[in-house]
Amino acid sequence: MNKEKLINPRIHLIVLCLVVGTEFVGAKKLNVGFGVIALFPMLYALVLGGIISFPSFKLLKEKEMSKASNILGISFVLLVAKLGTMLGPSIMKVFNEGWALLFQEVGHFIGTIVLALPVAVFLGMKREAIGATYSIDRENNLAIISEKFGVESQESKGAIGVYICGTLFGAIYLGLLASILGGTGIFHPLALAMGAGVGSGSMMAAAAGALVVLFPDFKNDILVFSGAANLATTILGTFVCAFISLPLAERFYNWLEPRIGRRNESSLNIERRNINEE
Repeated sequence: MNKEKLINPRIHLIVLCLVVGTEFVGAKKLNVGFGVIALFPMLYALVLGGIISFPSFKLLKEKEMSKASNILGISFVLLVAKLGTMLGPSIMKVFNEGWALLFQEVGHFIGTIVLALPVAVFLGMKREAIGATYSIDRENNLAIISEKFGVESQESKGAIGVYICGTLFGAIYLGLLASILGGTGIFHPLALAMGAGVGSGSMMAAAAGALVVLFPDFKNDILVFSGAANLATTILGTFVCAFISLPLAERFYNWLEPRIGRRNESSLNIERRNINEE
């Protein structure tokens, strides 16, 4: 990577101010009626970073944000390396929970289809719903959907839409969701840690960070199991999505759409165009 792409004093200064400011505030717990919501430095930094990068404020240029994304990739390499050093000494714990670790992968793929696909179809989405709901749509999932249906397909558009939303809001959403679920006291901390490994480094880090605030006694185990689950999702997820989730989502869509799908103007235009072409 070109060194000039990573050297930008303005970006580094902004990041330094965000880190110092958010760490100074520290982790906070808010007691609500259904449990506890954990607020932690990474969550503050994500929100503030989103505000700073808002185009209307003109604090950062698009070129600078592109450079920052390159640095972010390096940061996640360091994070994964740290998790790897923690995983080694705790590998027997992971093996002891092996079946649970593998079983929770089902929810990462099948859960999105069973829960999200009917909602998407009911709201009027057409074949975009297949790409949007067959996975959480990270980089490897985009490659699968583009290879099968094409980059310009409706399925790819749905997948790219979820990818963008996940990039913008995924870490914040997962961090808040983990803190809410952890605060209810219903789930074991390690179960939540495994659920945090959804196949995205930023989302996993945000969710694990919230859980560490809520369960400091389980800090190392939370980081180990979330990292192991994330690795399993990344490795196994490519094959599961290609051979199970995507075909299942397509068949489920074909069954659902005539029953609960809505006919909007755009879908009618597509149907008319197809009839004319025939």
